[in-house]
Amino acid sequence: MDIAAGERTVDLIRSAVARTARPEVVGGIGGFAGLFDASKLTGYRRPLLATATDGVGTKVMIARRLGVYHTVGIDLVGMVVDDLVVCGAEPLFLTDYVVCGRVTPERVAAIVAGVADGCVMAGCALIGGETAEHPGHFGPDDFDLAGAATGVVEADRLLGPDRVRAGDAVIAMASSGLHSNGFSLVRHVVDQAGLSLEASLPELGRPLGEELLTPTRVYARDCLALAGGCDVHAFAHVTGGGLAANLARVLPRDAGVVLDRATWSPPAVFGVLAERGGITGPEMEGVFNMGVGMVAVVAASDADRALGLLAARRVPAWQAGEVAAGEGTARLVGRHR
Repeated sequence: MDIAAGERTVDLIRSAVARTARPEVVGGIGGFAGLFDASKLTGYRRPLLATATDGVGTKVMIARRLGVYHTVGIDLVGMVVDDLVVCGAEPLFLTDYVVCGRVTPERVAAIVAGVADGCVMAGCALIGGETAEHPGHFGPDDFDLAGAATGVVEADRLLGPDRVRAGDAVIAMASSGLHSNGFSLVRHVVDQAGLSLEASLPELGRPLGEELLTPTRVYARDCLALAGGCDVHAFAHVTGGGLAANLARVLPRDAGVVLDRATWSPPAVFGVLAERGGITGPEMEGVFNMGVGMVAVVAASDADRALGLLAARRVPAWQAGEVAAGEGTARLVGRHR
């Protein structure tokens, strides 16, 4: 690795990382490991540590083609911390890993600045990371990034299938767009249909590339606020596999959910991909989030309170269905508005 470029990169990201610091963070970047004061956990009766890791997938290839690197850092945080919050865990800290064919300090700094912005949104600290150079493995302009985060939840507040009951309301929270899943299919459609990333599409009202790079919505703080103010039984983060498959992951074996498509209209980008790519409805719903990035399963008596709380936090949300007797599956019915 170019040592001078590495040192320049650390200098450029130092202030961005500092913006994410929580009181528990010990020291700064530059050491061999990030430090977090675990005495915070002494305030818990029985703290459970939660951990998650993820990446951004081939969305990074769209970022590289457009030369826009900040948004994928936010994507990374959303994909990781919103998995943590599904069990009710508060994200505490995150570490990232950026690998390039050739380290360009300004590009890495833009990526990490995005990660830092995502951490601020999530309320977690960016306490360390690694920037690597892999010539011969990656092309000079290629890069990838991944991250891992740790959170904590009180054992008796752990969310999941054991809490879900028939009659619970299923609250859908709007996605900001594609988030970070299905981009291999997205790129196939773009290339096969001869679409320009720089050109505006009338359906979108802005350049296609700008739409595709819309960062993942970070729900962590909103979900924690919802769990603190309402009787939440489970969350489901809608990522690879789509809405029904991810919701089924938090259902007990004796329950099922029917979701009504008529309760929402997917953002226009999904229609563009389906039409220009000739993608069937079932395939679209099995790959993309179709406009729902997070789901909350709440006690029926708290459904209106949950919707009011989310509205106050400016998170578009609606009731899309309810839990009934079933076999641990979720399915969609009807037609979108």
